[in-house]
Amino acid sequence: MSGDGNDLAVATHRKPLSLKNVGRRCILEEFHEIQAYDCMSDNKKRLAVFCSGTGSNFRALFDAIIERGLPAEIVMCLSNRSQCGAMDFACEYGIKTVHISESQFASHDEFARAMLDALREQRIGLIMLAGYLRKIPDAVIAAYPEKIVNIHPSLLPEFGGHGMYGMRVHEAVITSGETRSGATVHFVNEEYDKGRIIMQHHVPVLTGDTAETLAERVLRCEHRLYPDALEKLLAGEP
Repeated sequence: MSGDGNDLAVATHRKPLSLKNVGRRCILEEFHEIQAYDCMSDNKKRLAVFCSGTGSNFRALFDAIIERGLPAEIVMCLSNRSQCGAMDFACEYGIKTVHISESQFASHDEFARAMLDALREQRIGLIMLAGYLRKIPDAVIAAYPEKIVNIHPSLLPEFGGHGMYGMRVHEAVITSGETRSGATVHFVNEEYDKGRIIMQHHVPVLTGDTAETLAERVLRCEHRLYPDALEKLLAGEP
């Protein structure tokens, strides 16, 4: 599914990226070109949102940019799924959609290169993960140091790490007997949920809560927190 008929955006008029494996780390040799790109449109930061599901945080960001007059524009929605609510929303509002799944490629390096080409083609300055259920390739993280942001449904570092997402997080919080939970916005690095924390908001865990009722409360918190964090980043605050 694509707003402009292109499910996989990998073409670019510039010289393709080259990746070199050194041990377990993927090193970019030519991606310094992107630093010279104009990642602003009409003085607005060009954003990509990565999603795998309904995209409720994508919608919250989109609405906040308009309502608050933030100097940003969401110009691309990238998903590992060709059909999902987030892609439908992007199509509805004329935002470019890009479907890139690792299963489309012969190697992880080719997958990473395709993602980087799509980002470079759209001159992306900031990447917001909104329910994207795949690990970001190390090569992309290296190309966008502290320019990839995620929101996690707990108060990190608690209840984070590999395999901790969605309802699993809320079930773990309920089982632990914690009296509060919340959401965390953080930068993305090579380790799951270990990047520097940008903002956190907390919510109470109430007597009688289930994972489902807690999830609803935390999601409402996320819809306030993520726009607040974006506004802070656009203002240049650390």
